[in-house]
Amino acid sequence: MTSTLKETKRKKARTPRRGDSQDSVYRFPSVRAIQAGRIYFVTACPLRLVPEVLTFAPADLPPEVRAQRALNKNRIPQIARYLTENPSSYVLSAITASIDAAVRFEEEGPLQNGGRRGDLVIPASARIHVNDGQHRREAIAAALRSNPELSDESIPLVLFLDAGLERNQQTFADLNRHAIRPATSLNVLYDHRDPSAELARRVASKVSPFQGLTELERSSLSNRSSKMFTLSAIHQSTVALLRKPPREISMDEEALVLEFWTALGKLICGWGIVGNGKTASELRRDYVHVHAVALHALGTVGGELMARYPATWNERLEHLAKLDWRRENRLWHGRAIRNGKISKAGPSLVLTANVLRARVGLKLGATEIAIEETLPEIDRV
Repeated sequence: MTSTLKETKRKKARTPRRGDSQDSVYRFPSVRAIQAGRIYFVTACPLRLVPEVLTFAPADLPPEVRAQRALNKNRIPQIARYLTENPSSYVLSAITASIDAAVRFEEEGPLQNGGRRGDLVIPASARIHVNDGQHRREAIAAALRSNPELSDESIPLVLFLDAGLERNQQTFADLNRHAIRPATSLNVLYDHRDPSAELARRVASKVSPFQGLTELERSSLSNRSSKMFTLSAIHQSTVALLRKPPREISMDEEALVLEFWTALGKLICGWGIVGNGKTASELRRDYVHVHAVALHALGTVGGELMARYPATWNERLEHLAKLDWRRENRLWHGRAIRNGKISKAGPSLVLTANVLRARVGLKLGATEIAIEETLPEIDRV
């Protein structure tokens, strides 16, 4: 079955139907099947036709009379950039939509799974409402403006016959009912396009004590986990170290990244005691330095040190060697620890990093001072 879509003229006279008063049609080579008693069609649509044939309700309509969430315009440039920057390796999942006009299926033959193959003929005047994928639809339109060469590529479409607003709303709810974003650690593990993810994987595999003690699939650790760190925390901390957006990071910075984390691995008292009388869970219970907020603070301050003292940053880093990272140390309360629990909130990160800044001889900026002053005077650095 060809994946192209042909726009043709009707060759036979017919009785005009509502929403189909024109002679032109869209002809989709398709598979027709049944799901929960409803006929649906699976086809492919050239990207150039996506903005033309797919529609969705405007955001100014009240939510109760549309069948989609409001468009988040901030997502569109991100998806469009993904398409234009990865023209030979991008992946787009299917868009699900409903057709609000009468269609014709010109069957060519059966399939082994009970479906039928043939041409789905849709009046050009029909409205095809997006049930799931409006951001992909808008991003495709934006990407085509930047890279018209994408126009002959295609995206899968799953098309239902429109059964009214209530059914369309239910379709949206059902499609998103069980959607779960993968853990950030797993995204970092599987992302071979982002250099910052690759650097995080290198740190986890090459730097002691991260080796063998990094959780690669989950972004949080259970009390019984035998791991000390998460890959997502290493990634976040490494991005903070390099002080630039992930998209601007390159593998040329690998040597510097490995040097930094290797130096810390030797300096941080307690990182190397797993298996020497302490389990990973006990270490997480008793110390701050294995938690994401501490790693992030270390990366943040490390980046500031490298920028301020490019030739001597590693010497200044040695001042962290005697820092008491035990959770019982009052120094961390109100900072990395709030209400008796480790906190990853923004102020906690700043206040934790302030301790490190003071130790390595970095002055606090106006923002850091303002947040520091939220603590009792006796607890300030």
